[in-house]
Amino acid sequence: MLGLPIATPGNVIGLLGGSFDPPHAGHVHITRQALQTFGFSKIWWLVSPGNPLKKIGPVKFTKRYQACSSIISNPLVCITDIELRLGSKFTADTLRKLTAIYPGVRFVWLMGADNLVNFHLWDNWDWIIQNFPIGVMARPGEQIKAGLSPAAIKYRKFRIPTYHASKLSYYSAPAWSLLVGPMRDISSTKIRMQGEWE
Repeated sequence: MLGLPIATPGNVIGLLGGSFDPPHAGHVHITRQALQTFGFSKIWWLVSPGNPLKKIGPVKFTKRYQACSSIISNPLVCITDIELRLGSKFTADTLRKLTAIYPGVRFVWLMGADNLVNFHLWDNWDWIIQNFPIGVMARPGEQIKAGLSPAAIKYRKFRIPTYHASKLSYYSAPAWSLLVGPMRDISSTKIRMQGEWE
């Protein structure tokens, strides 16, 4: 939705951020998996204006936003322009602003295992993991690397076993869980390389 979505104190919202350049079946798959596993009130897709870690920016925001809206139809999933609206360049900035706007709402950050591999390169990544539970979704070929990443090693004693993942949102940060299970071998990078998205 364009504008700020509605959330009330007590809601547990999963936040899946990314360029979505383009969105694909893998995003839909991990969103459904997260809804089933973590019991969120809703999941918000945060379509980012850009990615500070990438030299080449994504395609036009409106195209990515519209593509997200067309690929998933679920009343528990909200496609948002929050980061563009708030002028957030980094995830930590977005999370600080969201907690100020939505007091009493519990946010859980979601990411693919491939993102955990490079999480230590994110701006204020330590602050993120110390203040928000994190659900890490399975991604093909990334599970072992994710489990051995600098962030995973530094916060290994705060890892929640998969069999307790359903309670992740009730843990105080730092708390994170790396899920396993069926995966979709598809990525935005592969789609772009095949010339199917311009």
